[in-house]
Amino acid sequence: MHISEGVLNPNILIAGTVISCGLLYIGFKKLDQEKLTLSAVLSALFFIASFIHIPIGPTSVHLIMSGIIGAFLGFGVFVAIFVGLFLQALLFGYGGLSVLGVNLLIIATPALLSYFILFIKPKKLWQEKLIYFLAGSLPIVVSAFLLSLILVLNGEEFYTVASVSFLSNIPIMIIEGLLVVLIFEFIKKVSPKILEKRC
Repeated sequence: MHISEGVLNPNILIAGTVISCGLLYIGFKKLDQEKLTLSAVLSALFFIASFIHIPIGPTSVHLIMSGIIGAFLGFGVFVAIFVGLFLQALLFGYGGLSVLGVNLLIIATPALLSYFILFIKPKKLWQEKLIYFLAGSLPIVVSAFLLSLILVLNGEEFYTVASVSFLSNIPIMIIEGLLVVLIFEFIKKVSPKILEKRC
């Protein structure tokens, strides 16, 4: 899901950085003191999950866990994912510093969907599980779409790469949807108050 250094045109890099700076500012404003520890834990989750690679054909994809981060932090997701992306770029060369804004936009913006999806109050158990699944999977679908869109906007030579990038993230969408269902089911059994505090 990361775009590497030297791939994107300068105008896309600038636009992505400007938009991400605005969203990051909102994230800092919305992130209250009570959620700082949770933000740090979820940032670490994102950092570690990105190292779990799943081989698919000639390429591989990795977990992101943006849905669970967005579900608990709302706009604070921009701060948590920014920290993770910054450390990955600085320490391991994932993505890069010049594309940090674009990568933040691609990964963190769709994560907000999971925050708002969880305001839906289901009447049946299967509906609740479906909501949890969508909270985990929809951010991945939208992130994959944004990644593909940015690559397409970057030039015709990236059309094939954009298609492959989108299709290769479909298995991750399913995996993360199921993981989020399991995580929320576990939280409901162990400490349901955490879910109540989310809002």
